[in-house]
Amino acid sequence: MSEIEIILKDQLSDNPSMLTTSQAVLLYEKAPLNDLLFVANRMRERRVPGRIVTYLIDRNINYTNICTINCHFCSFYRPPGHKENYTQSINQISERIRELEEIGGSRILMQGGVNPDLELKWYTDLITELIARHPKISLDCFSPIEVEGIAEVSGLTTREVLTEFKDAGMHGLPGGGAEMLVDSVRSGISPLKGSAKNWLRVMEEAQEIGLTTSATNVFGFGENIEHRVEHMSKIRDLQDRSVSKGLTGFTSFIAWPVMLENNSFGKMNKGTNRIELGAGSVEYLRHVAVSRLFLHNISHIQASWPTMGLSVAQIALNAGADDIGSTMMEENVVSASGTTKTDASIDELKNSILDAGYTPCERDSDYNILNVHTESIQSVVR
Repeated sequence: MSEIEIILKDQLSDNPSMLTTSQAVLLYEKAPLNDLLFVANRMRERRVPGRIVTYLIDRNINYTNICTINCHFCSFYRPPGHKENYTQSINQISERIRELEEIGGSRILMQGGVNPDLELKWYTDLITELIARHPKISLDCFSPIEVEGIAEVSGLTTREVLTEFKDAGMHGLPGGGAEMLVDSVRSGISPLKGSAKNWLRVMEEAQEIGLTTSATNVFGFGENIEHRVEHMSKIRDLQDRSVSKGLTGFTSFIAWPVMLENNSFGKMNKGTNRIELGAGSVEYLRHVAVSRLFLHNISHIQASWPTMGLSVAQIALNAGADDIGSTMMEENVVSASGTTKTDASIDELKNSILDAGYTPCERDSDYNILNVHTESIQSVVR
């Protein structure tokens, strides 16, 4: 029996071992695809019992495009003073939330850039007013790098900024800005974004004060498989620390390949054959499967339909993922770099889940089930 077969057989056992980084790299690189996806799907069934797949009715709001970080793969941001700069008003943001309420949504994900012109009070006033106008909507806002920027402007620590936001009514801190938590890769694509250690520290602070958090991973910058697994390892280690303190930690892990069509990073390397960029469908599915096996302490793995399309996201549901993501309604950051589909209707998500053989379940930002659509399956059977 080969080493790969031994590892996969162990993962199918009643008491599977925690994968080492070297084992994860071996599976990622060399495990037969069908075997890898099969074992990851079995692990998913163990972690999330029942043939359910969740989705979220939410909206992305990019409140400003002003940013000083200048990530090479980002086509969304504009530097201070640029003629295309914008920062939305409270009324503009509130109107977008009202449109979400009309379709029964429960969460907004609001992120922007590191805008040096916005002080802490601007953010706390925004959160307080939005909570007053839309009390049933969870506000998952900003990212660790935005929090760092706000802390610098305000002269506070990142923990103090997070505490101010939570006191104002913010529900969660999304996992944006992680990309690759490997400094040798990070410094080449986002030299001003700060270290992996900083991102992890801010996330740990958010978890310690009770904010809902998620972990993300953008890959395909020319890094190797060891780098990708190292990223997962840092996420897993933080999750272990948080769970050991009785905290929820990360609710989920979401990974997707970098989009390269419309940014300087993609154009800079186009046709040079210096490094292989991006990732195709098979590589993406391997990434999802390995993340399910490696991240034994994170319950939910999300498929990425905005970058891979709904058809590949459906396959990911049989490769370890148990969540198909959210409606989004609008998306400006990833789409600016090349993806063509930036929203999905509720019916599209439900039908994609049904077609993959699962029961669609609407959830909230904390993965509480709000609605189980058993009637959809009955109508299909007829």
